[in-house]
Amino acid sequence: MTNKLWFQVGVGIILTLVIIRLFIEVQSIFDPLFIIAQTVFVPLLLGGVLFYLSRPILHFLEKRKFPRWAGVLTIILLIVLVFYLFYVMIGPMVTKQVNSLVDNAPAIIEDVEDYGMYLFDQRDRLPDSIEEQINGLQGRVGEFASNIGGWVISFLASFVSGVVTLVLVPFFLIYLLLDHEKFAPFIAGFFKGERKTWIRKTMSDIDETLQAYIQGQLFVSFLVGVMLLIGYLIIGLDYALLLALIGMVTNVIPFLGPYIAVFPAIVIALVQDPIMAVYVAIIMLVAQQIESNFITPNVMGKSLDVHPLTVITLILAAGNIAGLWGIILAIPVYAVIKTIAKNIYARRQEIRRTATKEV
Repeated sequence: MTNKLWFQVGVGIILTLVIIRLFIEVQSIFDPLFIIAQTVFVPLLLGGVLFYLSRPILHFLEKRKFPRWAGVLTIILLIVLVFYLFYVMIGPMVTKQVNSLVDNAPAIIEDVEDYGMYLFDQRDRLPDSIEEQINGLQGRVGEFASNIGGWVISFLASFVSGVVTLVLVPFFLIYLLLDHEKFAPFIAGFFKGERKTWIRKTMSDIDETLQAYIQGQLFVSFLVGVMLLIGYLIIGLDYALLLALIGMVTNVIPFLGPYIAVFPAIVIALVQDPIMAVYVAIIMLVAQQIESNFITPNVMGKSLDVHPLTVITLILAAGNIAGLWGIILAIPVYAVIKTIAKNIYARRQEIRRTATKEV
């Protein structure tokens, strides 16, 4: 029985749960490690994203006889140039729209409050369930207003953390570009024979999976941002560039990203002209249909094909466990686990075929 797959999987799950339980019991011992991990996590994550975006450029330069250090230096200069061009070409327009939005914020808030008060006035005519939700929303709005000071302090702390992150990201990127080929041999060095070969192949597949997801997801988000910008400009929506950038950034959040992006756009549209809100919803719907049915399948292919129900389940579970970062990382983590599982299954099948031939 101990050789049965179901028994081994069951024992593995039980041991994992026991380890997690013991880890929770002694979690305070590892608090310094958690602090270090939290400090390093975001810079390492951003450095890894930039690494997967820039590694094809590094390989291209090395094929042209560039030394590794010269290729890395060229990539850093290209990244600086891209950010500079973004700052020069798009920065002033975004700044202008942000300043305009800040100046018009009191009027926008007043209009939104008018819509809210109208809805509150009509709550007696609504079903009881909707009335309870409106009352709860009113209480949450009041709670949010009373905690503005805390939000400001939190923002300042996040700003300082962001500055530290910007300082650390280039260091992680440079070391990843210089030494990324040493990681797989280092891990595989703990194993021997066929198992060592299998570890190398599995890590290579994981690397390809992450590269496909990161490059594909960012490219898809860029195209979604372009489509939203074109649509917003066509209907004449205020702050079109700023709202399109918000849509591009939030699109990296699977499933929930479009809903997050459409909310501020609809608020601006309602203030500008109520019929514009309908146009915004149509534009977002069209952009998402084009992205999900045409762009994503052609950009990412079938290697990361995940059923929508699986996506929703993963996002809900990861969001409850790890918040926003859990939502963002749920799909790539699932893709990595899926890749490992496929390699384990293929390895077991190969062992069975070899044993059968020997018999």
